[in-house]
Order: sequence, then C-alpha cells, then structure tokens
Amino acid sequence: MTGLHCPLPILRTRALLDQMALGEEVIVHATDPASVIDFKHFCNTTDNALIAHETRPDPTHGALFVYHIRRGG
Repeated sequence: MTGLHCPLPILRTRALLDQMALGEEVIVHATDPASVIDFKHFCNTTDNALIAHETRPDPTHGALFVYHIRRGG
C-alpha cells in the first residue's frame, strides 16, 4: 500500500480482510503518515486486532509504517 494516500490504504486493507478467514493475519506497509491514526481507529471500531505497529526509515518516502493486523469476527 505504499504510495497511497488516505483513505486508500484502509479501504484496500478492509477489502483484503473481508476475504480472509477469522484469525488470519496480514502485514500492511503504508507510507501515508495519516495511516497511523487511520489504522488504530479502524481496528478500534471493528473486530480486527492491531497486533503490532512500527515505523521504519524509508529512503524514498521518509517513513514506512508497518501494521500487523489479525482478522476478527
């Protein structure tokens, strides 16, 4: 999901999670700084769990935001 701006990272992640089985996990890479707020809010308002979040340096975009999300019911 790198290079995409809000709300596309969330929309594409939601579509992917909707196709997954309960308990399956996905790791999302995003470059939009607003994704930090968006993914936390998304997981807080759905049954999906934000397992981990980290920010890594990225030479192209400045920062890479990595989200580990588990599909909930």
